[in-house]
Amino acid sequence: MSKKQPFDYVLFGVIIILLAIGINMVFSASMYIDKEMYNDGFYHLRKQAVWASLGIIAMYFTSKIDYRLYKNRKLIALGMLITIFLLVVVLLLPPIKGARRWIGFGSLGIQPSELAKIILVIYLADNLSRKGEKVRSFLFGVLPVLIVAGVFAGLIIAEPNMSTSVIVMATAFSMLFVAGAKVSQLSIILILGAVGAFFAMKSADYRWRRFTAFLNPWADPLGDGYQAIQSLYALGAGGFFGVGFGQSRQKNYYIPEAQNDFIFAIIGEEFGFIGVFIIILLFTILIWRGIRIAINCKDRFGTLLAAGITSLIAIQSSINLLVVSSSMPVTGVTLPLISYGGSSLLFTLLSLGILLNISREL
Repeated sequence: MSKKQPFDYVLFGVIIILLAIGINMVFSASMYIDKEMYNDGFYHLRKQAVWASLGIIAMYFTSKIDYRLYKNRKLIALGMLITIFLLVVVLLLPPIKGARRWIGFGSLGIQPSELAKIILVIYLADNLSRKGEKVRSFLFGVLPVLIVAGVFAGLIIAEPNMSTSVIVMATAFSMLFVAGAKVSQLSIILILGAVGAFFAMKSADYRWRRFTAFLNPWADPLGDGYQAIQSLYALGAGGFFGVGFGQSRQKNYYIPEAQNDFIFAIIGEEFGFIGVFIIILLFTILIWRGIRIAINCKDRFGTLLAAGITSLIAIQSSINLLVVSSSMPVTGVTLPLISYGGSSLLFTLLSLGILLNISREL
């Protein structure tokens, strides 16, 4: 019997490097505005460091817990009910910046949608691993998964948060593919999903304006095209080597809340092509190690769980990079481990701890 390895050291190293880069870039992207608004250049840095510490603790514990313990139907059902309850509760709260996404007060607030992503992955990993060959049946394999994922996505899009709902459905789609669903059925679902996404954009005026701004951001440079244009300015200004850490100009009231969704643009400006390449390389390695863990895991539940967690990271990071480079319409998706955001960082590290635990079984 082979000796169980502690965990995937390469994956762990990449996580820590990305987290360290993220904390430093949150500081760089926010320090100027923090001095102006809060008279404290460390305002966002301090909060991000607290959440990072909590996330590391969560990652440590989940990396030690045998992932098979999550394959408990009663615990999964309880987690699903709690998550749905929180997703409903958040819709009853007063809106913050035009959306209902947070529960709590100040730095203690969390987004139930972040919890929903990992709970759904655990549920689907268990459900699909039990189905076996039935997953090739649309009625008994694919449809129930689409219904459950659709309930989560529907509650999330009502916040409104279309980008996260897309991530939820795309992750469910990826897990169905890994589980062995028929490609013909998945192709039809993909086409219907694209049509549904189009009508979802048309149904809300602000979404449609973002889409048309994506096609030609210079048609409305001070309105819906503003963020895309400023992001491109930042990336272009960085050149090959960048203007230097802390020297970004675009973070100074040009890109709104630069420490959040558009932090990659600040990385491009301050560290140039070299910095952008390193970030993309690190995410590529992270995703590669996740795929490797999923492929080599001898347990079907572990394979699907690793695939789901890796899909979440891959899909979310890809959307963020595409948005920042103006390759898709502007939407509010953070860059995992890099962007400012408490609950996003906490649940990302928690899920990566589960992935590290699965890697011990290879």
